[in-house]
Amino acid sequence: MNFFTITRGDLDGFFGLMVDNLIQLLVLSALCMGVCGFPMEFITSVVLPGAAVSLLVGNVFYAWQAWKLGQRTNRSDVTAIPYGINTVSLFAFIFFVMFPTYQATGDYKEAWKAGLLVSFASGLIEVLGSFLAAHIRKYTPRAALLSALAGIALTFISMDFLLKTFERPLIAFIPLGVILLQYFGKVRFPFGIPGGFLSVLVGVFLSYLSGFWGDPIYKEGGIQNGLSNLGFYFPQLSLFPLLETLNYANLQAYFSIILPMGIFNVIGSLQNIESAEASGDSFDTKTSLLVNGLGTLAGTAFGSPFPTTIYIGHPGWKALGAKHSYSMLSGVFMTVVSLFGLMGLIQALIPVEAGMAIVLWIGIIITSQAFQAIPKHHSPAVVVGLLPAFAGWAVLIIQNVFLFLDGKLQGILQELGANKEIHFSLSDIPTHLPFLPYALGGVLSLSQGFLITSMIWAAMVVFILEREWWKASLWAVIAAVLSTVGWIHAFELKGNAILNRFTEIANWDFPIAYLSLATLFLFVKFLGSKEKADPSDH
Repeated sequence: MNFFTITRGDLDGFFGLMVDNLIQLLVLSALCMGVCGFPMEFITSVVLPGAAVSLLVGNVFYAWQAWKLGQRTNRSDVTAIPYGINTVSLFAFIFFVMFPTYQATGDYKEAWKAGLLVSFASGLIEVLGSFLAAHIRKYTPRAALLSALAGIALTFISMDFLLKTFERPLIAFIPLGVILLQYFGKVRFPFGIPGGFLSVLVGVFLSYLSGFWGDPIYKEGGIQNGLSNLGFYFPQLSLFPLLETLNYANLQAYFSIILPMGIFNVIGSLQNIESAEASGDSFDTKTSLLVNGLGTLAGTAFGSPFPTTIYIGHPGWKALGAKHSYSMLSGVFMTVVSLFGLMGLIQALIPVEAGMAIVLWIGIIITSQAFQAIPKHHSPAVVVGLLPAFAGWAVLIIQNVFLFLDGKLQGILQELGANKEIHFSLSDIPTHLPFLPYALGGVLSLSQGFLITSMIWAAMVVFILEREWWKASLWAVIAAVLSTVGWIHAFELKGNAILNRFTEIANWDFPIAYLSLATLFLFVKFLGSKEKADPSDH
C-alpha cells in the first residue's frame, strides 16, 4: 500500500479523530479565555500554532509507523495509533496551574508561562518514561494510577460537561444520544457518517435554533471577530518565556501536578500501545512513547502549554476500517486550522455546547477503564482513589463562589461610595464550622495535592486487599514524608486564594497520622494473620 493511499475507513477515522482534536482546541480556547484571561489574538497567534507543531509531529510519525509495520509484515490492515491533545492534562494544567497563577498575578502571560513550565516538565517525564515505563508499572498498582486519572475524568471532565448538558437539555441531549448510540450501541448511521461528526452537526443546528426559544447560544459579532483573525501565523519559538519560569521554586510549587500527570501520561500511553497490540498491531513501545514525549516538548518550545498523548480507542478506529492515513489527515487538517487562524471562526460557528458530548464520553470511558483494566477485587481501591478528586472539584466551586460574592460586594460598596475596603474572603471563615454540610478544613486539606493523595490511598487499599502489609506501610510512610514537606494536604489561605505550603515542616498532624497508619499495618504484619490474600475469596 502506498503511503498516500486513503481508504473509506481512513475518511471515517479522520472525521472521528479530527472532531475529537477540534473539540480539544475549542475547549482549550474557551477555557484559556474564560478562566485565564487569554485574548483570542494571543491564542490564535501563539498557543494554537504551537499546538499544531506537536499534533503534526505526532500524527505524521504514527501514520508513518503504521505504514512501515504494514510494509514489514505485508499487511494492509494496520491502524495507526490515535494521538492528540491530552484532555486530562488540559483540565489539570488550566485549573490547578494556570488559573491559580492568573488569580495571583492578574497577568495571562504569567499563567501561560506557568503552563509552559508544567508542559515542558510533563514532556520530559514522557521522554524518560519511554525508558522507565516498565519499572513504573512494576512498583505502582494499576488501580492507584487509573483511579487518580478517573477522578479527574469524573469530576473536572464528566461532571462539568454533564452539568452543562443539563443546563441546556434542548441543545445537548440529542448530540449526547448520538454519541451514546455510536460508541456504546455500536449503531452505524446512514451513509457511514461518523457519530462524532453527526453529533457536532446536530449540536450546531440546535444551537442555531436556540434563539427561537429565547436562549441564544450564538453571540452577535462572533463570526465577524472570527473572520478578523484570519491570516497566517507561523509558530513562534517560546524558549525565553519558558526559561524565565524554569526554576526550582516553580518546579517545586507545581510538583504535585507535574509528577502524577507525567506518570499518568506515560502509563496511559503504554496501556494504549498494549491495547493496539491486542488488536493485532504491535508497535515498538520505546519508540512510540519517546515520540509522544518529543511531540509535547516540540509544542511547548513553540508556545503550547498543553501536552499531547497517545489516545485510547485504537480498537475503535480499527473497527471503522481506518489504516494509517486517517492519522496523517488529522495532523495536516489541525495544522491548517491553527496556522491560518481558522480557530476563531470555527469557535464562532461551532460553540462548545455543540461538541461537549464527545468530551463527556471521553470522561466516561476513562472512568470506566479504571474499573475494567484492573483485577476485579481491586475495585474498592479505585473507589477510594476517586474521592480526593471530588475534594479538588468542591474546592474549586467553593472558591469561585467566594470570588463571585466578593466581586458583588465590591460593586455594591463602590455604588454606595464607601471609602472603607471590605472583602468577603474564604480566609475569614473558620475551618471548623458545625453548621456547614461539609468539613471545610477537611475539604481544603484533601484537595491539596489530591492527585498524589489519590495514588497513595488507592495503593494502600490495593496492598491491604492483597494482605501485603509491608507495602501498605511503605505507602503510608511515603505519604507521611510528602505531607511533612507540604506536597500534600498543606495549604494557606490569603483572601480568596488557596496557596500551597512547601516548607520543611508544613504541619505535624498528617505526618503523625500517616506514621500511625504505617505502624498499624506493621502491627498487623507481626501480630495478625500472615497468609497472602486468595483471589478466590473476592
